[in-house]
Amino acid sequence: AARAADRARARGGERPLLGIPVTVKESYDIAGLPTTWGMPEHRDHVPAEDAVQVARLRAAGAVVLGKTNVPLGLQDVQSFNEVYGTTNNPWNQGRTPGGSSGGSAAALACGFGALSIGSDIAGSLRTPAHFCGVYAHKPTLGLAASRGMVPPTVPALPVDGDLAVVGPMARSARDLGLLLDVMAGPDPLTLGVAYGVTLPPARHDRLRDFRVLVLDEHPLLPTGDAVRAGVERVAEALADGGARVERQSALLPDLAEAALVYMQLLASGSTVHFPVEAYEEVRSRAAGLGADDLSLDAARLRGMVLSHRDWLAANHLREVHRQGWRRLFAEFDAVVCPVSPTPAFPHDHYPDPLRRRLDIDGVAYPYFDQLVWAGVATMPGLPATVVPAGRSPEALPVGVQLIGPMHEDRTPLKLAELLEQRIGGFRAAPRLSRLAAS
Repeated sequence: AARAADRARARGGERPLLGIPVTVKESYDIAGLPTTWGMPEHRDHVPAEDAVQVARLRAAGAVVLGKTNVPLGLQDVQSFNEVYGTTNNPWNQGRTPGGSSGGSAAALACGFGALSIGSDIAGSLRTPAHFCGVYAHKPTLGLAASRGMVPPTVPALPVDGDLAVVGPMARSARDLGLLLDVMAGPDPLTLGVAYGVTLPPARHDRLRDFRVLVLDEHPLLPTGDAVRAGVERVAEALADGGARVERQSALLPDLAEAALVYMQLLASGSTVHFPVEAYEEVRSRAAGLGADDLSLDAARLRGMVLSHRDWLAANHLREVHRQGWRRLFAEFDAVVCPVSPTPAFPHDHYPDPLRRRLDIDGVAYPYFDQLVWAGVATMPGLPATVVPAGRSPEALPVGVQLIGPMHEDRTPLKLAELLEQRIGGFRAAPRLSRLAAS
């Protein structure tokens, strides 16, 4: 493929990614390569057809180097499984690169390709970018077709899952936009029959014209000092560049309510394939919750057994929040906030993730509570771009996310480019020759 790209370039070929080396998250189907989702029982599953996004990469001239590691079933904030082993963070091999697109982020940080494609439902693009010091963009819900990013043996149907998106990862903000242009567009089997995509331009081209709301506190989970410092670095760069920076707004939708709705919607599909006995056990546990238990753990447990009636009620609340975000983005162009409350944490392979704990400045919290910041953009379906924002005292990368208005993906992407010019961007992880990243 590389030699063919060289020949095409010599003839004056000008496809968007002609000759660019890329990696692909293991969960995408690539004809002739295994798609396992980290499941040992599917280690020999080899699809016969490329996922729609892999086909778009090839059509754009990209050279696919190979696939990158994921957690078991894509259901972790780390990337390890019995098929391919553990992916380490390039900055500290005792820590995770994140998940579920952790292999892609580690590959980019190590220089294995200039671009990668991943997916995101609970920060799976954004958290690995934050942990590894690279860039990622979670597109507006439904902007990029996802057919062919399916578990092994599941038919590659043109179905978009609730909350989930596919999107680009890169080592520069501008390259994110380049790859998004290749990925964007409906599935040619469904909406693509009648519709194309024309994204509006960024709202502004100069930093001083942006109106930005900066958040560093969530009502349900503290933000660690290292991440708070990263948000502050971005806020200072924005203010120094002349942007209008605000720290609070009455227009901001209720983040606590949003997190509970998000956790319910996120968990609502997790028990679809449970055996009847396992499902009934979960339902019994959920029934035993007190009415006054409004914890994130309780929201997840209730979400696992939502009735269709209750799902519709949660979905209605999502629409209420979307309307709130529309009002906010009439006054602001972007929201800056954390991706996760901490930098990359140490590997934790305890078999039951519900019993794992996340250390935030010396205090332990339920492991999956760290998803609240990812849910700020995911629940309403907003676009969000992750940019590197310096290092923690332990020399670990810290990133922040720039959330933009729905279907205005070019606005946070442009803001990311402008910030890259002011605070610097990607730099390669040290000691690459000694790494064993997947």
